[in-house]
Amino acid sequence: MKHRSLFVFAALAACCPPQAHTETPAVLDEPGPGAGDGSGVGDPVEVVAAPTYDRLARLEFNRRAAEEALPLFWRTDADGDGALDAGELVGLWGWDGPALETLVVGGAFTPAFAALYETMVSPVAATGLDAAEVRRRTAIRDELGQGRPTLVETDLVGASAEDLAIVDRVGRAAVLIERLFARQSGVFGFAAQLAAADPASRMVAFRNQGPFCEAPRTENDPDCNALAARPKRVSGLYPAALQEQPKFCELIATQKNAAELMGHFSVVVDGATAGTYAAVPYHVAYKTDVEAIAVELEAGAAAIASAGEQPFAAYLRAAARGFRTNDWETADQAWVDMGSKGSRWYLRVGPDEVYHDPCALKAGFHVSFARINPSSVTWRDKLEPVKGELEAALARLAGPPYKARDVKFKLPDFIDVVINAGYARSAHGATIGQSLPNWGKVADAGGRTVAMTNLYTDADSSAALLEQTSSMFCPATQARVSADPAASVMSTVLHEAAHNLGPAHDYKVKGKTDDQIFGGPLASTLEELKAQTAALYFSEWLAGRGVITRAEAEAAHVRDVAWGFGHVSRGMYTPDGTPKNYSQLASIQLGSLLAAKVLIWRADQTAANGTDRGCFDVDLAAWTPAIEKLAARVMRVKGAGDKKDALAMVAAFVDAKDTWADLRGVITERWLRAPRASFVYSIRRAR
Repeated sequence: MKHRSLFVFAALAACCPPQAHTETPAVLDEPGPGAGDGSGVGDPVEVVAAPTYDRLARLEFNRRAAEEALPLFWRTDADGDGALDAGELVGLWGWDGPALETLVVGGAFTPAFAALYETMVSPVAATGLDAAEVRRRTAIRDELGQGRPTLVETDLVGASAEDLAIVDRVGRAAVLIERLFARQSGVFGFAAQLAAADPASRMVAFRNQGPFCEAPRTENDPDCNALAARPKRVSGLYPAALQEQPKFCELIATQKNAAELMGHFSVVVDGATAGTYAAVPYHVAYKTDVEAIAVELEAGAAAIASAGEQPFAAYLRAAARGFRTNDWETADQAWVDMGSKGSRWYLRVGPDEVYHDPCALKAGFHVSFARINPSSVTWRDKLEPVKGELEAALARLAGPPYKARDVKFKLPDFIDVVINAGYARSAHGATIGQSLPNWGKVADAGGRTVAMTNLYTDADSSAALLEQTSSMFCPATQARVSADPAASVMSTVLHEAAHNLGPAHDYKVKGKTDDQIFGGPLASTLEELKAQTAALYFSEWLAGRGVITRAEAEAAHVRDVAWGFGHVSRGMYTPDGTPKNYSQLASIQLGSLLAAKVLIWRADQTAANGTDRGCFDVDLAAWTPAIEKLAARVMRVKGAGDKKDALAMVAAFVDAKDTWADLRGVITERWLRAPRASFVYSIRRAR
């Protein structure tokens, strides 16, 4: 893509030192006609070999590129020679910097790349900094070091003009979505404050979509901020003064117009009189931004001529109207229709998830753009015949007052991600499954579910996973760990399907939704806990009915435990005290499995890596009764609106200072030795 992200905090310029590393020049010294006769003919000819870029190993090259804020990635060492070749270098989407075509010409590196490489090998040391600035920059490098740049590449070489036009327009819309999400996050306008000579801080600002540090070791470090002024985090969705009040989210819920203030598609502003507040719809609050996005989406629709992609064009037009009118249900219906009518593309653009909001109420703008992967047919064939039985199973676990529904959701599409932007582009990791929309008539009718199948499938991610699990599991359990993506895809599919089963977001108890009963943050945690616990339960349920094999179920169980370790390692709360939904659900699950002696800590044994003392085993024979017990508890909490028991789970498995809390500390230390995947995106197209 030629366009660059508008959501950059400052221009990303590269410094170009004059010297490149070269091999020792070779001299051809065979004599020939005229040798030594002074004519120059046949004299020794000096041939300067091309530079060899082997002073940085591949992972180190990618780490240094991030520190220098360069949109470059060494894809793979295809020939295994330990040196970067021109065909192995990838240009990345999303931020400014030297374009790949200025660094590689005719299959060879240019002098400009040689200069950049020297900068990466021997960066110029910053001088003249005071102690506070040295601490800040040290923390920033630590923040970056906790992420491992991980490539998501899409090959569009040979693509049709229509497909290229679609990608260009969606890409431009994604750029604008990032700007809009920056406004929601309260970070828009910080660009001028970034230090021009501090590329690592600029990279943190891009990766994190704001100046604030998010990695586990540094998120609570007061020195870790991309801006020297170290501003505080203030959401752009609520008045700044309101956010200074303790429990301001609860205060909103007590207002006379609470229903409007708690709406998902509005910004809260100060009201006409002191102490009152008003809701301003997104399309009014962000008028300029949403109009620009709508224009790009309509242009994308106009570029589509093929009959088979007309449902996609219809969605683009409906989404454009949504940005202009705040009518998202019409766009939601067009989005679902687009999936059922066989588009080769997947796009979700608009406001959806609420986890970025301190009150877990306001939907964040995002783009998830992908291509449909046809392998989803396999899982559809497995689950379509039994989805009614799955709903009935959860209803039995929940008990009264919940009653089984006639579920109408469609089973997941598998998609290969092209670009994530806005809320969907996380600093670390990425969503691997999603069931949307979260509210409204289209959600009630089943919505649409997807599983992202090209994430964490690269060799670097597989190696990191096995390194992490070998430090956590005892040898017998580690022998069951599979890095095959298929082992985790099943849980993703079941998790997303479960969002449409049992007591979901719009289910009401005595006329109240889960947000009203539990409060936004706890409601979000419980919904994700329901979905993931159902996934653990359903994998065993499916194996018992012969839908999947016993080996497939057990491989998924062990990977699910490892998934829980990863989320537990991120801590239970953000620096401002907001619950981390996935971390808390993972802690509740693993803590429950530990109490049930499914997860067993063997303090006297050595982990599978042969180094760490103390390790976990998973007793798969005890899995079924323990998961059924946990699933019944979670479904009852959701189905009956039992806030008391929900808080009891949090108290026991999240907040208690006990053996499980101590073990979480062990998990955190070991799991975080390996940097987390930080996804970067590239689109390869003909030059």
